[in-house]
Formats: sequence, structure tokens, C-alpha cells
Amino acid sequence: MFSKDPKHCSIIAEVAQTHDGSLGTAHAYIDAAARAGATAIKFQTHIADAESSPDEPWRIKFSRQDATRFDYWKRMEFTEEQWNGLAAHAREKNLLFLSSAFSIEAVELLKRVGVAAWKVGAGEVTNLPMIERMAQTGKPILLSSGLSNWADLDQTVEVARRNGSELAILQCTTAYPCPPEKVGLNVLSELRARYKCPVGLSDHSGTIYAGLAAAALGASFIEVHVTFSRECFGPDVPASVTIDELKQLVEGVRFIGTALANPVDKESAAVELAELRTIFGKSIVAVRDLSAGSRLTESDLGVRKPGKGIPASRLKELVGHTLVRAVSRNAFLTEDDFE
Repeated sequence: MFSKDPKHCSIIAEVAQTHDGSLGTAHAYIDAAARAGATAIKFQTHIADAESSPDEPWRIKFSRQDATRFDYWKRMEFTEEQWNGLAAHAREKNLLFLSSAFSIEAVELLKRVGVAAWKVGAGEVTNLPMIERMAQTGKPILLSSGLSNWADLDQTVEVARRNGSELAILQCTTAYPCPPEKVGLNVLSELRARYKCPVGLSDHSGTIYAGLAAAALGASFIEVHVTFSRECFGPDVPASVTIDELKQLVEGVRFIGTALANPVDKESAAVELAELRTIFGKSIVAVRDLSAGSRLTESDLGVRKPGKGIPASRLKELVGHTLVRAVSRNAFLTEDDFE
């Protein structure tokens, strides 16, 4: 899950609740993410009785069919057999299977199902008993930091590492959608310096731009919410990219990764492009017919393609020299033409 290549960036397609409780739709997202070239597919495993209560307030009251937030989580639940089917489908499509757990019970369920790593949502970073249980499995942990301050992260990182877990931290801003001024790309380097671990971006901007920027800054992970259409139902849709946009993001990140992995030596490149330098370069010419003995002025000289003669950069150097033979208009000057 954690590549040792600093130029490799894993792209996680986050389905979250966009399936709206439909198992068939959840499976359809796996097929779509695989076609788009994602590295991993990620869901959320909610067990309402283990993580919530009827008193949980709505962040946004978006659902007409669920009386409470608790009712919504109940409707989002899949059985263990269904989770096994989703995980198997993901592996068939060569996708890493991930799902955020929101309770120790969900951790135990996902442990039986099998995940490539543990994903910790922004609201669960201080759920230290759950973090400790995840770390004890020996699987790596991906932390989203959207609701955390440095003290929260310090504490969680210490618990994960004390229990032997490999760790990565994702910069995240809990806003749906997230405006560009709040993406926090600067935090990537701060996280890397503070925790000496792979870092990434969990992006809620609803665009591919932040992910591309993060890739250029050396992110190891980019997580984006995905949706089949911006007309779909659910609270995450405004912060999601479409499947076509996911494909663009994958292509862009791979392009950036290849560029970062292949530094260019300017001197060597110039040598390799010598023929093109001649074709596109310019040389000094006479702009009028000039007789032998003419003392060259700047108005006598011009520059034209190709760069086969005296380079344009030497034009002022030739001013004041005397021609030893006549040259015609537009003739390329040579060193033998003047004293």
C-alpha cells in the first residue's frame, strides 16, 4: 500500500455514501473506478448501533426518507457477506479495497473481510481505542486530518507507532465542497517534516486541480470522492468528481509522476537538440547590399533563420568591423567577410 518510490502516487476513489444504500450501485462504482485507472476503491463501514445514537444531529438535513441521522446510518449498512462480495469484486478488478471504520465493531468486521490498509476518517482521529485496535492488526493506517490540530495528530501518531503500525497522513479540510483557499497544500510539507512519513491529500474540492497540485508537490496519496453524476443524491456529491474527471486525474497524476521521476539536465538536453537549435536559431545577415570596405553599422545588420552562421547574440560585436569583400542583401555573414 505504501510505495517506497517517492514519485509514485496512489489514487483512492472514495465512494463513501454515494451508493445511497444500494449494493448494486456500490458494485457499479468498483467497475467504474477500475476503468478510470484508480489504485484503490474506498467505502465507509457504518454500524449504526455501534457508532451513533438517535440524538446525533444532521450536519445537513439532506434526506427526505430518513427521519434521523441514525436512521440514515442504518440504511447505509451492508451485511458482512455483502462486504465480502464488495472486497472480492475490488480485488478481481485489481483495486485495493479500503473502507473507513467508525467503530471497533466495524474494525473487527473489516478485519475479517480484509482491507489493504486502515482508513481513519477526520472525525475518528481522536478515537484512540479504535486506532489502537487498528494498529494491533499490523496493517498500515491512513489518517485524514481534517478536524485535527497538531496535538490531536501527535497523540494519534504516537498510539499508532507504539503499536507498530506504518502510517501515512492526509491533509484534509472538512468542507463540502472545499474552496481553493482552504485546501491547505502547504500542510503537505509540514506533515512530512513533522512525522517523517508519507503524506497525501484527501480532497473535497470537487475538482481535479487540488489533486494535480498535490501530485506535483510529491504527495503519495490522493483521495477524491467520486459520483456518477452531479445530479446524484447524497451529501458528498457537491464535493465529488465524476468518473470522467477521475480518469483525467489519474492520467494527470501519472504524467506528473513520470515527469518528476525523470529530471532533465539542461546542458545535455541542449546538446541532444542541436539540430533543432540550428533550425529555430537565427544568424546575422546583411540587410542591404554592402560593398567591400564598408564599415558595419547596426542598421546594416539583421538576424534570420536558420542558425547556420554567426549567432544573433554577436550582432553588436560585429558593429564597426570592415568588410573585406562585398556581400549581397540577406547573405549570411561569415568570419571571412570582415577584418
